[in-house]
Amino acid sequence: MEGIMNPERHRTGEGILFLLLFAQTIPTANWLIGHVGTTCVPNGPCLVPVAPGLMAPSGVTMVGIALVLRDLVQRRLGTAISALAVLAGSALSALFAPASLVVASATAFFLSEFADLAVYTPLARRRLVTAVIASSCAGLVVDSVAFLWLAFGSLDFLPGQVVGKAWMVLLALPFVLFTPDHPLAPHDREPFSWRRLASSYWLSPREYPDFGWAWLTRFLTSLAIAMGTLYLLYFLRDAVHYARLFPGQTAADGLLILILIYTGCVVLASIVGGVISDRRGRRKMLVTVSGLLMAAAALLLTFVETWDAALLAAVLFGLGYGAYIAVDQALITQVLPAARDRAKDLGIINIAIVCPGAIGALIAAPLVSLAGYPALFGATALVAIAASVGVWKIKSVR
Repeated sequence: MEGIMNPERHRTGEGILFLLLFAQTIPTANWLIGHVGTTCVPNGPCLVPVAPGLMAPSGVTMVGIALVLRDLVQRRLGTAISALAVLAGSALSALFAPASLVVASATAFFLSEFADLAVYTPLARRRLVTAVIASSCAGLVVDSVAFLWLAFGSLDFLPGQVVGKAWMVLLALPFVLFTPDHPLAPHDREPFSWRRLASSYWLSPREYPDFGWAWLTRFLTSLAIAMGTLYLLYFLRDAVHYARLFPGQTAADGLLILILIYTGCVVLASIVGGVISDRRGRRKMLVTVSGLLMAAAALLLTFVETWDAALLAAVLFGLGYGAYIAVDQALITQVLPAARDRAKDLGIINIAIVCPGAIGALIAAPLVSLAGYPALFGATALVAIAASVGVWKIKSVR
């Protein structure tokens, strides 16, 4: 029995490692673009040489690696998990990208990784290395064209982008070649089907209402946090006038203070909230309290645009979100539909964490542009209250 289980354990363990590395390439790429390069353009990217006479943003190195890692995730965890990873990665790409490049970054990532998936899937069963090379080449070309066109309306830097990503794909190939495979027995393999892949993402809210309400509650809570924190830097600069209040400092200095306060309150509330929830066995009440705390923080900033109000809002936001994450995962595990699909269902649930980061930006930008910060924080309060109310629709959890 041990001999039968070991290959599957190896596959799963390696798959999880590849998935974590894949996720890490996204923030790393954005950090490299702003900090590492032989030349850093003022108010622009840092560049590295990729060939004689060709320069490219340093983040292209991570994009090339991400394409190969996506193939390895699919090789170990399957097409469904790989597709979910692409969706989550697209949201992360939007979350970590500079505000001016959110749409270009998220769209390019989404299109390129799914192009990689579409080419890799039919080829991988016959020739692994060919599949990795062909799919990565397709992905890096799609990524380069989509990003440059959406971000700058020009393809002038296309050669450098393509060459830089191609180098990293080639450097990663030996790792693909020498990663031992642990194939499943033929009778354990399910034939691939695009219809099965698409249908695996759908769980009927009518059939599983508690799962649906739990997903919506997590989505709304994450959206409230995204909307409430995304524009804090500009709120401090434009509404609080932080630099005028504290000469010699910038709004970024004030944001750092708020982040430290927020983080400390998240940690404190998550520990205390977890203990309270476990002892009393009640999850929904803590979710309601967390939503109301975040709503209070947002309403405070809606009506009071001062530094003191921002400090208090950071405390309330932190306590609210900390209280939520203390019970969120425990609540989610109690409403999963079927034991055999728990990994996939948790992946669907996690979409409700990563997508609001991108969606929050799309909502916040027009609200601030058209009606100012009071409209943004007022809408944030409504979303947080909706999460507080929605959790009570879950019937199987106290």
